[in-house]
Amino acid sequence: MKKKDNNSNYTTIVVAGSVDDGKSTLIGRLLFDSGQVYEDQVEAVKMAGGINGEIDFSLFTDGLSSEREQKITIDVAYRYFFTKNGHFIIADVPGHEQYTRNMFTGASKADRAIILVDVRKGLSEQTKRHLFILALLRIPSIAIVINKMDLVNYNEKEFIKVKRQCVSFCKKIRLNGPLFIPVSSISGDMVVRKKGNMPWYKGKTVLDFFEKMKISPENNTKNLRLPIQLVVRGNQYFRGYAGTIEAGEVLTGDKVMVLPSGEKTVIEKIFVSGSISPSATKKQSVLVLLKDNIDISRGDLLCKNKKPFISNDFLAYICWFGREKMNNKSRYFLKHTTHTTSFFVKNIEYVINKNNFLARQNKESMNSNDIGLVRIRTQEPIYFDYFSENKSMGSFIVIDELTNNTVAGGVITKNCPRKEPILNEKRVLNEKHGAILWFTGLSCSGKTTISSRLFKNLKSKGIKVESLDGDIFRKELSLGFDYSKNDRVKNIKVASYVANKLSNHGIIVLASFISPYRKQRNDMKKNKNFFEIYVKASIGTCKKRDVKGFYKKAQLGEINNFTGISHPYEEPLNPDLTLDTDQLSIEESVKQITNFLIFKKII
Repeated sequence: MKKKDNNSNYTTIVVAGSVDDGKSTLIGRLLFDSGQVYEDQVEAVKMAGGINGEIDFSLFTDGLSSEREQKITIDVAYRYFFTKNGHFIIADVPGHEQYTRNMFTGASKADRAIILVDVRKGLSEQTKRHLFILALLRIPSIAIVINKMDLVNYNEKEFIKVKRQCVSFCKKIRLNGPLFIPVSSISGDMVVRKKGNMPWYKGKTVLDFFEKMKISPENNTKNLRLPIQLVVRGNQYFRGYAGTIEAGEVLTGDKVMVLPSGEKTVIEKIFVSGSISPSATKKQSVLVLLKDNIDISRGDLLCKNKKPFISNDFLAYICWFGREKMNNKSRYFLKHTTHTTSFFVKNIEYVINKNNFLARQNKESMNSNDIGLVRIRTQEPIYFDYFSENKSMGSFIVIDELTNNTVAGGVITKNCPRKEPILNEKRVLNEKHGAILWFTGLSCSGKTTISSRLFKNLKSKGIKVESLDGDIFRKELSLGFDYSKNDRVKNIKVASYVANKLSNHGIIVLASFISPYRKQRNDMKKNKNFFEIYVKASIGTCKKRDVKGFYKKAQLGEINNFTGISHPYEEPLNPDLTLDTDQLSIEESVKQITNFLIFKKII
């Protein structure tokens, strides 16, 4: 077996098709005939075959014990394959309908695709589903391999009949120009070599398709996309930013922009594999040092030349994996590159009809393996390219907030609205209207700490900002109010009045009040410049942070009407921003609010 060059760039090829069309056998034959398997693997497969020591080529790829027992592919099986003309990753995806999600996942990162069709059965419904997914994901190079030609005596007419079925369906779904190859995976004809059983076919073999088909380059390879995965602090003088380049290249001395802040800086040093390098390119993991000391954290993006789209409202095709239905009443996490934010489904535009893959159905929910177009509203804006231009920057996964399970994969379509905050021009606060950021949450949840840090950051940038803190407010303006329900309502009315007056003079007001009553906060939302920020923390976390011991005293009955213990707190149902301080640090919380203010064009 040849030695693999670990530094080579791999081409990913997904292999799909209906059940028993011969995917695993084709891949196994390809590996075997091209010398890609070890001798001990061959002996093990001969023993597992059980019939006169014959080779069951599918066993080279079906890795799970359940796959070997059932003779089917369940999970996506990846195999590395290389020749003197190229290096490849083969993704063998399941054929069963219930594993459509695996097909979607395996194909989403592919550069090329092979779809197998059993010449005896013709074009099946599941094969149509796979072709539709390839059309949806815009795989640039596709081969339709019509397999098991040995079972029809290598008859050219049988090949042409199935080819016509495929061509007709491909036209309907706008899948252009697939290559058709007649194959016998068992005999190996047209897999690696032409063995003479089909002299009427003059085209390429499967190996030729691997080696000789050109890949359409992604359109934005000149535009740097470097999502920050990790901030590396070697010592007080060293601050580097690590991540994988998803598009373009970066050179020492390049001028780059940081998103979402829009600040500009220069690349000072580039480290690749621990060594200084003058440049780095797509798919390389890098550590970069910047000339300026800029506030950057995980989930931010370095870019140059054309900026990506920036929006919290966009359209995407998703394939639903979850066992529970997806609906527009539930909230989920969206993980896009290194950035994770919560979102809800604003609307299901339509779901693809599973029977013909052409009709669109109006539905209010999606079941497992459904594919549909949805409009998504994220809590924070994300920075993306369309999937057709950059697969990494245009795709995401969906995570269930309760179970932490991955429940969907999605690709952002090209008919999205472009909603981009002003990043290159000086930000000017509207002098007529400021904004009220109302921090609500339990005592010791982090309201005052976060708003104080945000106050300093905004003040340092010359932004007009004022702070209203609940404790100080009671000492200065609401001294006579107690903690009964009536006086709590009065206290918040006074605070709201003061905040409105300040905001009318173009000031950003940071108001930190427990404000436990949902109705009162909702009434304040009628002011279009009012934004409810829920600083969320568990009672246990709040108790740990309570250095004054208020929670303990309340539990002992020494303090009456203490919110969260002897007085209710009504959580916001639809806050403008939620900061889960059980998970987020002060810096991360401030960063989220800053991003929110930028997106809302408040700063």
